[in-house]
Amino acid sequence: MFAWMLFLCVAPLGAEEGVKGVPKEKLQVYLLIGQSNMAGRAPITAAEEGVLERCYLLNAKDEFEPAENPLNRYSTVRKGPGMQKLNPGYSFAKAMLEKEEGVSIGLVVNAKGGSKIEEWGKGSHFYKEAVRRAKEAEKSGTLTGVLWHQGESNSGKPEAYLGLLEELIENLREDLGMPELPFVAGQINGKEAINGEIEKLPEAVPFTGVARSEGLVAMDQWHFDTKSMKLLGERYAEAMRKVMGKAR
Repeated sequence: MFAWMLFLCVAPLGAEEGVKGVPKEKLQVYLLIGQSNMAGRAPITAAEEGVLERCYLLNAKDEFEPAENPLNRYSTVRKGPGMQKLNPGYSFAKAMLEKEEGVSIGLVVNAKGGSKIEEWGKGSHFYKEAVRRAKEAEKSGTLTGVLWHQGESNSGKPEAYLGLLEELIENLREDLGMPELPFVAGQINGKEAINGEIEKLPEAVPFTGVARSEGLVAMDQWHFDTKSMKLLGERYAEAMRKVMGKAR
């Protein structure tokens, strides 16, 4: 509770004014969408508390403020605030910042636990909010990539998943005006069939990558524990950097 109260005392940074001291071209903006693991369900320990330096989070006013867990707190489609915990965005941002000096990262986190990929179709509320908030973030930074973690709710019909994922990527790239926008999808826990479909993504769609779930540990049927969630975020960073190298 104290951490939340302290965080609210930090002045937000208006999107129209940009992030103070960070040129627009130096603020790499990433859109993080999907279901519960992207929303964050892993416990936040003392090691993950506090402001993440050189990292900013788009808040409820569509303004950037210093990023601090839980990162899905400002999602406009999320479940209750108490359910939002550690997601892969935390270690993703840390890993990206360790590799690139002179840049900062802006996160737009808009995930919803339990959502199916069909609910992210073009024209849906989830989809429109993701695009809208990404465009708001572009007033202060440069949209650099998308992180997607979803599939648990579609694991019963894996054969249709890749086609739906291809459609989502096509729609996002069209509506965001970036035909080569890097996109990384994460695999889920313990479902080989749908993970196999996700694994095919880089061959099916250019400038895409996969954050694999091999070796990760879940707390229940679906949700990764804290250690594995941090490792997953690092895998997202590794995959994103690989895709960005191809796109540039």
